[in-house]
Amino acid sequence: MSDSSPLPPVRLHPEAELARAALSTPLLSRAARLARWAGPDTRVDAGGGLAEEQLPAAAELLGLAGDDAAAYAAEAWRVALDTGLVEIVDEEAGTVRTGEELKLLTGGSPRDVLTVWLAALDAVLADAAVPDLDDLVDALDDGGEVDFASLDWDPQAEAEFLDGVLGNLYLLTVSEDGAGDGPVPLPALAASMLVPDGMGEPSDDVLEQVSDAMMRLDDQFRTLEPVGLVAYRPVDEALMADADEEPAAPVDDTDVSRYGMVRLTPLGVYGIRARLLDAGFDAPVVGDLADKGADALLDGTARFGRSAARAETEQWLVRREPLDAARELLAAARGADAGAPLRRLRCQQALSLVGAEAEPALREVLDDPELGGLARVWLSERGASGVPAPSEDMVFWLTVDTLAAQLAAEGNSEELQALVEGLAAQHSGFFAAAWRVGHPATAEVLDAMGRLHPDKKVAKEARKAAFKARSQQGG
Repeated sequence: MSDSSPLPPVRLHPEAELARAALSTPLLSRAARLARWAGPDTRVDAGGGLAEEQLPAAAELLGLAGDDAAAYAAEAWRVALDTGLVEIVDEEAGTVRTGEELKLLTGGSPRDVLTVWLAALDAVLADAAVPDLDDLVDALDDGGEVDFASLDWDPQAEAEFLDGVLGNLYLLTVSEDGAGDGPVPLPALAASMLVPDGMGEPSDDVLEQVSDAMMRLDDQFRTLEPVGLVAYRPVDEALMADADEEPAAPVDDTDVSRYGMVRLTPLGVYGIRARLLDAGFDAPVVGDLADKGADALLDGTARFGRSAARAETEQWLVRREPLDAARELLAAARGADAGAPLRRLRCQQALSLVGAEAEPALREVLDDPELGGLARVWLSERGASGVPAPSEDMVFWLTVDTLAAQLAAEGNSEELQALVEGLAAQHSGFFAAAWRVGHPATAEVLDAMGRLHPDKKVAKEARKAAFKARSQQGG
């Protein structure tokens, strides 16, 4: 991802709901319980970890049992320390006390709770990028330092890879045509980081890299699930068994879910967006434009998908009287700049959500050369009386404006191609008249029609018309 272009807008759950989710995550709730449990007799080792002899009591307090109970208790303690829920009083003596941040979990605002959770997330993400502890021990040199070369592990590269994976998962979650709330197959997520753009069939080397990445991500997502970032279905352990071993039960090799499925939780979406903002990305939220003017709304939603643009517009409209909103939208839609056609399209879409109270505003612009066409469409769709028929010039101008807006919004889409084919089929003399239209985007639109129309003869007519339009405009 590039931090120079805005990401698709995201719909965040209310902060109070997210704060409740944060408090109920296994890791933060365990860390909070240990922070309340810590007292004068609690001791930590030189690294701040809970003393080994106290781990059994901590595990029992947390209701943990089994071989991993002590490890889970130690992990919760590290999160409590990293988030300020507990503080070290005397490093030499190894004494601790309850931290000031614990008060935020019990008496703070939802934003306070989420701030503590974000600190816990940072700590867990740092842990997730670290290789297996046994591998680290094996890589210690004589001086007690980790030999990263022997470990074949670059800490910065590993952290950046995980950040990239989570960024791609965020994109798949918030994009208009992405996964949404649904899970993403682990192989697809790994491939999104490793398979070069334009590569048809991945090479064996790339496939091996994807397979290795999947195994790393499987471990990392298992680590990230207890902090509430993701919901994760792990890789089927039968896939990792020796080839010579018989599976315990019949397996379906076509079931992609066996290779791991992951999705961001609503809390996870909040967390990754916060990290993206810290990294300098523009990560808008639906509702950001509700208190801004119509010009900001139309320019801002120009880059949104349809459903996100509608949701943003609905929030903007609900705060305004219909007639005032319509007048403000129409005024903001004027212009001859490159972004004006798309502003007018967004204006038209916004006005479709406004009731009959807005009719006077539309009648006021019937003679406006830029707005008269869309005003007639709006009034006619609502069965208004006395709507004057548009002139041929206005019809052609509105057609070019609409095509320019669609081109700006979706590029050379299938929908635009269908629109182009329909126009050429319905109006035999379209190109003979269209090049004369005094719209700034006429030549660009005719060029696009020449690219998109499948009939070579019609495409050639469009290109000729584009040349004439450019010559007429002095270009």
